[in-house]
Amino acid sequence: MFSRIIRHLRTNRSSYQSLGYVVNRSSRKNHQKTRSESLFPKSPFYVAALWGISKRKDDDRSSIAAKDNLIAKADALFDQEEYEEICKLLNDYKDSKDVEILWRLSRALYKLSKLKTKDAEAKQLIYDAYDLISQALAVKEDHWAVHKWVAILLNSKTSYEGTKIKIRELYNIKKHMVRASELNPNDATTLYLIGNWCYQVADLAWYQRKIASAIFGEPPTSSFEEALLYFEKAEQVDPNFYSHNLLMLGKTYLKLDKREDALKYLKMASDYPAKTDDDQEAKLEASKILSSI
Repeated sequence: MFSRIIRHLRTNRSSYQSLGYVVNRSSRKNHQKTRSESLFPKSPFYVAALWGISKRKDDDRSSIAAKDNLIAKADALFDQEEYEEICKLLNDYKDSKDVEILWRLSRALYKLSKLKTKDAEAKQLIYDAYDLISQALAVKEDHWAVHKWVAILLNSKTSYEGTKIKIRELYNIKKHMVRASELNPNDATTLYLIGNWCYQVADLAWYQRKIASAIFGEPPTSSFEEALLYFEKAEQVDPNFYSHNLLMLGKTYLKLDKREDALKYLKMASDYPAKTDDDQEAKLEASKILSSI
């Protein structure tokens, strides 16, 4: 709006000069004052409206900055594995329907559940997290992190609901993993998750296949070759990003009778610097397999 006014003033000034429009200082001053008053009326409602627009813009900028700071702090706490602090930080905003807050809060609840020694406490955290991530999915269907955490939490939730329900949800779990990978092909963790799904399905016990057949008619299928493709792709996207990806590469190569490749990755997993309990678990399993072959 203001740029148009300035152009208007400049255009009129040029017109006045070209017509030989000459006024004395007093007249020019009065003329400018009159034009200024006509261009910028002093109506209290007009001034209030301008102030309101400006205030809303300032409020919006402040709100965006506050949200960015909140998310940055939550991410920093996640890197420090301060999951309980993240829950305290974000819990007051869980009713905001903000997807960025909802998926981060559900992620923190999931991680916190892993630290609980009482099964009932862990289960409640998983169910709370699944409820939040479901809300996020309802708000924004095309968010890669939302699909990723729907898959993770659905898988965890069905662990408390029995083999039949877990098998029944296998297709849904993979569907969300694949969608997450489509939306963000460079997320190595999602590729690992799909590879792990393929490995687990290929490795289903006979009684699990029987249950799957009863549920689906034709149960979900995969192969160790397909699992290997995803584990290898994850490693290409982000080398050495996760101890369990190295472990699963070793285990999959063993299933395919490729001993040398298996030994390579199992050794890498056993030597992986353990920063978390998850890493320590992978190291121990890799060492155990190495000692047995």
